[in-house]
Amino acid sequence: MTDLSDLSVRALRARRRRLAADLSDVETLLRGRLVRQSRRCGKPGCHCAGGELHGPYTYLSVPGGSGRPRMIYLPADLVDPVTGRLDASGRIDAVLAQIAAINTELLARRERG
Repeated sequence: MTDLSDLSVRALRARRRRLAADLSDVETLLRGRLVRQSRRCGKPGCHCAGGELHGPYTYLSVPGGSGRPRMIYLPADLVDPVTGRLDASGRIDAVLAQIAAINTELLARRERG
């Protein structure tokens, strides 16, 4: 990325406008991470009691209210769409960081908005 201090105020504002216009659909924003786990069912005599677990199953791990993560089970048909949403959220975060850097540079120059 170009050093922002090398750009004119006009160029900074134009770049910020382009970045904001390129933000993907924020209505589908999703944060968290995918976790794959295998499980024991607890039924006596099941093959998992002997060591071979069920799964692996995919979960979306998101921060929970008690400090522990909340694990949301994802059926196989939702894994790809959720992965796409998580990837898009990462791209949105990167764009927002660039916009914040531009706004910081404008502020350092005593420019308003």
